[in-house]
Amino acid sequence: MRLLESDALVVVDVQNDFLPGGALAVPDGDAVIAPINRLASHAPNVVVTQDWHPSAHASFASRHSGRMPFETLALPYGEQVLWPDHCVQGSSGAELAPGLEVPRAGLILRKGTHPEVDSYSAFLEADRTTRTGLAGYLRECGVTRLVLTGLATDFCILWTALDARAEGFAVLLVEDAVRGIDVDGSVGRALETMAKVGVQRLQSQDIEA
Repeated sequence: MRLLESDALVVVDVQNDFLPGGALAVPDGDAVIAPINRLASHAPNVVVTQDWHPSAHASFASRHSGRMPFETLALPYGEQVLWPDHCVQGSSGAELAPGLEVPRAGLILRKGTHPEVDSYSAFLEADRTTRTGLAGYLRECGVTRLVLTGLATDFCILWTALDARAEGFAVLLVEDAVRGIDVDGSVGRALETMAKVGVQRLQSQDIEA
């Protein structure tokens, strides 16, 4: 298949802290860079997201006395996984991966900027009411279908895909351009959930240059 003018490549959170050696590393996370770069070289529209947390963010385990990373905690907007400090604004860990080549990106969307609310989806923060503005931007650009890539399959990719479908966008998930954390089969569950709402899966080589 060829990418159309109504398609947008969405590159989710390919940042140093999510790569091997980072504060919240996704296993094999750097493997997504090469297929993303190939797609980004000819995609008509490119959107890049960045996790961009203030220090002492509510989702950081270090913010909560006696709590450890990967525990869960009830916050005002719901159940929250507590994470190691990661993607702190202005830090090297928050920078986009040095090998990522997306010079044609029309938008770099920073999310998770509210100190008291986490954000996985590129469309809605975790309170499920605060919008990022991405849906409006895509519609203004005439985009009707998203080609979804990046990190991590079972968190930010999943939430972004579900919200994209809820907004009426078609979604293609590029399987070799995503990787997940995969806690107790969470990647498999994420793929099943996405399939149920009509997300289609393909490989990057299925998309012609």
